[in-house]
Amino acid sequence: MSEQQHETRQDTRYRVVLNDEEQYSIWWTGRELPAGWRAEGTEGTREECLARISEVWTDLRPASLRRRMSAASSA
Repeated sequence: MSEQQHETRQDTRYRVVLNDEEQYSIWWTGRELPAGWRAEGTEGTREECLARISEVWTDLRPASLRRRMSAASSA
């Protein structure tokens, strides 16, 4: 099965993942995570995982940028 077919199957399960910059994405369950990413804890359909990301990822700036901006504003 091609990767595109794999992505469109209704029974495909995903997990929410994030990196050290607190950027979110989805990844197939059962596949090794790419370097630099870790599981957030949510698994489900593509739509369920994307809904979870919409709930928790409200500031799209990378964590390092948020820290720099916070430090600059308090200086």
